[in-house]
Amino acid sequence: MPRHLLLRLEAPLAAFGDVMIDRIGPVRETPAASTVSGLLANALGLYRWDVAALGRLQDRIVFGCRVDRRGVRFTDFQTAQLAKRDVGWTTRGAAEGRDGGDATYESPHIRERDYHADACVTVALRLHEPDDAPTLDDVVRALDEPVRPLFLGRKPCLPAGPLLVGEIDAPTVYEALLIAPFEGRGPTGRRHAVDDVLRVVLPAGEPRPPGFRDVRASERRDWPAGVHAGELLTHHGDVPRAAFVALTASVP
Repeated sequence: MPRHLLLRLEAPLAAFGDVMIDRIGPVRETPAASTVSGLLANALGLYRWDVAALGRLQDRIVFGCRVDRRGVRFTDFQTAQLAKRDVGWTTRGAAEGRDGGDATYESPHIRERDYHADACVTVALRLHEPDDAPTLDDVVRALDEPVRPLFLGRKPCLPAGPLLVGEIDAPTVYEALLIAPFEGRGPTGRRHAVDDVLRVVLPAGEPRPPGFRDVRASERRDWPAGVHAGELLTHHGDVPRAAFVALTASVP
C-alpha cells in the first residue's frame, strides 16, 4: 500500500500563489504543484538553476489537500522606495544587490499581494518511482532538518510549527486525507471556529469521488523558463467534516 507523508501548512500568514498579472499577486485556496515541489526542493537544498532536478521532483509528486481552516483572505498594498545600493536578505546567507542605472530607482515600487491569515491546510503526498532519489525518507529528513528556512509561499510566511506531522499508508491520496488527523489549535494556542464542510483537492489519475468536479488551472512551473506554463487537472469537492471525524477517531 502506498506510503503518504502528511504536511500541515499552517501559519499566521500564508500565500499559496496563483498566476501573477502585472503588480497583482493573487492567492489560491490550496497550494499548487509548483508550491509543493518548491517547498520540498528548498528543504532538500536545491537551487533555482537545478532545473532538471526541480522538474523531475515536480513530475514525481502526487498530492492532495484538505482545507482544515480557510482563514481570512486580504490584500496588502505594498510600496517601497529602493535605491541602487540597497541590498536584500537571502536564504542562502549572502546579500543580494540590484542591477540597473540610478534612474531605475527614482519611482517607488508599488504592488498588491494577497495573503491568507490563520489558514490551515493538510497535504497528503507520495512520490512516483519511490526508489529514485530523492526518496520519501530523504524528504522526511529534509523537512526535519531543512537546508534553508522554509516558508509558505513568500518569505514573510513562516510556518507556525513543523510541517511534517505524520505518515499514513493508504491506497489513494483521498483515503489518506480521510484519516489524516486534524489540527486542534491555531498559531495563537486558542481554538478556532471550524467549518462544517471542508474543501478537498485531489490529483487527476485517481478515482474521482461522487460530487467532485474537474478543475483545470496553471499549477506547474516551467523551471528552465522561470514561468508557469500549461494546465493541470485536479478534482475539487466539498466533504462534510463529520465524514473525516468518524474515521480519524478510530486512527491510533
